[in-house]
Amino acid sequence: MDGKMIGIIGTALRSNLGSLSKPYKLNFSVTYSCQSRCLTCSIWQMHPKNELTIEEIREFAGKNTSFRWIELTGGEVFIRDDIDEITKAFKEHCKGLYILTMPTNSLCNQSLVRRKLELILGLGIPRLAVTVSLDGYRELHDKIRGVQGNYEKAIAMARMLREMQEEHRSLSFVFGYTMSKLNHGALARTIEEVAKEVPGTTYNDFHVNLSQLSSNYYNNTGLDIKADGKEAAREIRLLLGKRHFSSDPVQIIEAAFLRNLARYAETGKQPMSSRSGEASVFLDSFGNVYPSIMSDKKLGNIRETGYYMQSILGSDAAKGVRALIKEGREPLQWTSCEAYQALLGNLASVLV
Repeated sequence: MDGKMIGIIGTALRSNLGSLSKPYKLNFSVTYSCQSRCLTCSIWQMHPKNELTIEEIREFAGKNTSFRWIELTGGEVFIRDDIDEITKAFKEHCKGLYILTMPTNSLCNQSLVRRKLELILGLGIPRLAVTVSLDGYRELHDKIRGVQGNYEKAIAMARMLREMQEEHRSLSFVFGYTMSKLNHGALARTIEEVAKEVPGTTYNDFHVNLSQLSSNYYNNTGLDIKADGKEAAREIRLLLGKRHFSSDPVQIIEAAFLRNLARYAETGKQPMSSRSGEASVFLDSFGNVYPSIMSDKKLGNIRETGYYMQSILGSDAAKGVRALIKEGREPLQWTSCEAYQALLGNLASVLV
């Protein structure tokens, strides 16, 4: 077993026994720029300015070295031409970094994406996981995403990633499917149609989330997109029933996430408290630090602390927010960005 994998497992086990002194996961929105025009999200309307520069990100990475898992998100991550340099900064300073994850809407030039991924893979991070966003079959995906031809580009991206996997064992990818009122009942058809175009695709290759409302991230609190709970639970359980068993730790945690996602959709109750603000934090592209993507409780800004995050997380404000989270007083959520850490901090629930 890889030493870095042992490290992240050890950190997860410690989180079962008590509080962690530093977060091991960073959710980092590298940009809010996006070419999509999604009906479920308003990030694309933001037109961001004064986002963190590569020099600032390098300084942040050099002063915050505890991260073992980094999720780079956006906007669209590949809009940043320095995405490989951003990754390199964390790889050089976070010696225990085991896994890097990032989603893509597949709208950037595919040869550019491939070139950037080759550079990132060359850094030697043990696991690189790419999520190809796909919210429906051809016409439905294009409608939800607001871009004609987006489905075709997502399929082409998946084919390219499948080809790259033959050379790079550290690379994995899944399709990221967000359930909302706009795609009720479309999951099975979507998977069947994708399997025709990307041979070898199975139900294990689809990762599902429920649409969420967030004022500090998605900027979509005024949208009517919430999925019907019973219908969503039915589709999630269908997905679970079609998946084949895997001994891969990520797949085991994913299955636990989906079981709890179905319960969450059906009951409207969060399965367990998150570990936001402790096991993980959210850093936006302007340097603002939040407990999670779903929480609008700003804890501070790294530009105001010399790029040290620990002084922000050690503040009375941050301690107060973590206390509220432990009491269950947090934004209602069960997204993979936060839920995986909750499950790793409550491993008994993974086997239920």
